[in-house]
Amino acid sequence: MKASPERKQYFEKHADNWIKYRKRRSYYWDSISRFCNYYIHEGATVLEIGCGTGELLASVNGKQKTGIDFCNTLIQQAKTQFPDIRFEVMEAEQITLQEKYDVIILSNLIGIVDDIEQVFNELKKVSHEKTRIIVTYYSRLWEPIIKMAEWLGIKRKTPEQNWLSQHDIANLLYLADFDVYKRNRSMFLPYHIPLLSGLCNRFISRLPLLNALSLNQFIFARPMPPARSIEDMENRYSTSVIIPARNESGNIEAAIQRLPKMGWFTEIIFVEGNSTDDTWETIQTMYEKYKDTVPMQIMRQDGKGKGDAVRKGYAAAKGDILMILDADLTVQPEDLPKFYHALASGKGEFINGVRLVYPMEKNAMRSLNTVGNHFFSRFFSWILERPIKDTLCGTKVMFKEDYLKLADNRKFFGEFDPFGDFDLLFGAYKLNLKIVDLPIRYRERKYGDTNISRFRHGLILLKMSLFATAKIKFW
Repeated sequence: MKASPERKQYFEKHADNWIKYRKRRSYYWDSISRFCNYYIHEGATVLEIGCGTGELLASVNGKQKTGIDFCNTLIQQAKTQFPDIRFEVMEAEQITLQEKYDVIILSNLIGIVDDIEQVFNELKKVSHEKTRIIVTYYSRLWEPIIKMAEWLGIKRKTPEQNWLSQHDIANLLYLADFDVYKRNRSMFLPYHIPLLSGLCNRFISRLPLLNALSLNQFIFARPMPPARSIEDMENRYSTSVIIPARNESGNIEAAIQRLPKMGWFTEIIFVEGNSTDDTWETIQTMYEKYKDTVPMQIMRQDGKGKGDAVRKGYAAAKGDILMILDADLTVQPEDLPKFYHALASGKGEFINGVRLVYPMEKNAMRSLNTVGNHFFSRFFSWILERPIKDTLCGTKVMFKEDYLKLADNRKFFGEFDPFGDFDLLFGAYKLNLKIVDLPIRYRERKYGDTNISRFRHGLILLKMSLFATAKIKFW
């Protein structure tokens, strides 16, 4: 379906005014560009549908960028302003591009198209399995204010809009076979007023409850994962299980014996970290005992902390899928295939273990630790804009190719996490991955004592959380 003649005629007629309007409202458009750019990485290929004069597309990251719009006058202006970017005159309802893109942006477009579902269906032509769709639009709550601004002449008049809630947009994406995995809102003041605009838009508009009143709404979606059989999943990927071990001598052989085979290849990587018992000697002994039957690597970490051990193990891993199994075996090795299948099936792209669903064994988690975990659960659910029930479960699973991107972008948050849990969660959020919780049963440890100090480590975790809040919510 093509754009209606009336719509095309309107925008061609008012194209010059639109160009002037975009320049006057640069603060508003820059805020949308800045928000989208937070989730787009330098190596991405980017397509903007309804690109207008190209300012948003020119301002975001990406090694290859393409913009399309049905208005010829706007496209000619875009080509003049940004000759290094590819621009094409094309209907959103009838895309003829041959390329597949990593990121597709539709910014304030769906309000003026005649068939939103058809536009979303066209996205399949230019999407691959890992494509990210970013849809931006006004909040319906602002309709009276926008109409008033148009009547007063503060805002350029536009044709009657399709007014959509976040639910409406998510439902239309679902009907077009896209999975909505994240929603966001921002901006209270669409004009630049020194100090006041920054206070309202960077801080107040992102606070709980008040955020629901923001002007701009953002929807993140990805193509629905293809249905795969169990046999296909088992033959598709290989797996590396990293086991950081400090003072866990009594659990090493049990970890080897109890670990199931996942995928067509499963390797174990023990990373020993400054033990005061005979853990390293036990790991060496078990390596000699099982090396002919179990793919295994053993190593000692150079630094300190579980996070350092995990990074060392991940760097050596050969598998497509990377898993963490704490050597205390409080998360059962027998539960790891659940993580494998959740990732291999495409249900999520970062699978986060959750210990707070099923009843625990009596001494599995101390009461103060439980309180702390519930606190961080609520805090992180707000920071990461999705329910996160357990931030500190040791078992987290992701694809190696995604981890390599996370490692390349680690400088954004810095290597500030000695435990590794927050480093991976924050990194997955910045990579725009779909994070999925997976409940497991948490067992009492059978050997040794915990390496966690409730108060000292709790303060470190709180400090890291506050730092991440600034980097994620109030940037």
